[in-house]
Amino acid sequence: MSRIGNNPVAIPEGVTVDVKDNIVTVKGKLGELTQSYDSVEIKVEEGNILVRRTSDSKDQKAKHGLYRSLMNNMIAGVSKGWVKELELVGVGYRASNQGQKLELALGFSHNIVMSLASEVKIETISEKGKNPIIKLTSHDKQLVGQVAAKIRGFRPPEPYKGKGVKFVGEVLRRKAGKSA
Repeated sequence: MSRIGNNPVAIPEGVTVDVKDNIVTVKGKLGELTQSYDSVEIKVEEGNILVRRTSDSKDQKAKHGLYRSLMNNMIAGVSKGWVKELELVGVGYRASNQGQKLELALGFSHNIVMSLASEVKIETISEKGKNPIIKLTSHDKQLVGQVAAKIRGFRPPEPYKGKGVKFVGEVLRRKAGKSA
């Protein structure tokens, strides 16, 4: 039995949910998201979204909790939004943005220039004496996570000195260096 799937998803004020032809559309102040679904029933009742399964097959049990979590993430995204923060640790590592273009100096011979989707808002914070921070904000949790993972993939943190691009608050497993 899916414990997550049985919980109803509360719909806050200012958010509308429309279920038609196996597609759920969620609209809020920050944007609009759609999600297709199968193998489960999704109903909107009394300000809640209810996800039900019609049988106890393994496929339906797996998708029961999945679609409930996706609905919860969509509602949280269009009402509050999702934020990912990345920190650049290393001497000379810099980040700057002009509009939707992000320019990264990560110790390579050339700077990395990346253009982002219009749904993702970007902000770079550079303070003297602190590591540069890249702040990504969007109503789509999957998209903001994917963009953050791509940026982190340019220079993942290494285990000896911890240099690289890491998430703010990420704890790295450190290794001891050579012992003489």
